[in-house]
Amino acid sequence: MSRGTLAFVGGGEFSAGCDFDAALAAECGAPEVVVLPTASAYENPSKLRARAGQWFEALGVGCRWLDVYRRADAEDPSTAAVVARAGMIYLTGGSPLHARSTLLRTAVWEALVDASGAGATVVGSGAGGNVLCDHMVDVRGGAFTLGLGLTDELAIVSRANTLSAERIARTVQLAPPGLLVAAVDERSAVINRPDGSWETVGEVVLYRDGARTVLGDPAP
Repeated sequence: MSRGTLAFVGGGEFSAGCDFDAALAAECGAPEVVVLPTASAYENPSKLRARAGQWFEALGVGCRWLDVYRRADAEDPSTAAVVARAGMIYLTGGSPLHARSTLLRTAVWEALVDASGAGATVVGSGAGGNVLCDHMVDVRGGAFTLGLGLTDELAIVSRANTLSAERIARTVQLAPPGLLVAAVDERSAVINRPDGSWETVGEVVLYRDGARTVLGDPAP
């Protein structure tokens, strides 16, 4: 299935160090970024909204914030229509479990999948990146649970710089055989482009089958 660029940010979105956002917006040519703050529902989203607006304004890009915090919000046809037309969609950090339960099998989620399939860039930061994966790391203990499944090519350990080595090692050891696990620090990213190429920006450590690996190493 064709798909636009996917970018997984370790966290710390909309702040200095996330300069890759400018390149991502320029590459897709989107005049504005549509922000889905679903995972941030219980983490003062109004403060994050102000920061997002200032951040994208400084990058010369518009910011359209969608108040999708409950399943009723995610089923709103007008909101889904905005997502479907978006050239770049950004999911914020917070609770991946709340994001999954709110967006799963909703009009907004289906619109995001369709937009990605039509070439839109989708960025997930922290929990927003975790939940995009089919294999989602459960922040409560580091094991795996089901995410929303936009990609099954990797799993993300976000905010890796805030976690102990033991916590990361547990996730790596629990990963299914062959699955790429990316431990991504805040203000760092893993980017997958439509041509299948991968790029890491900042501090990212990759693992497969319990051992460190590098991009380009094939799955067994």
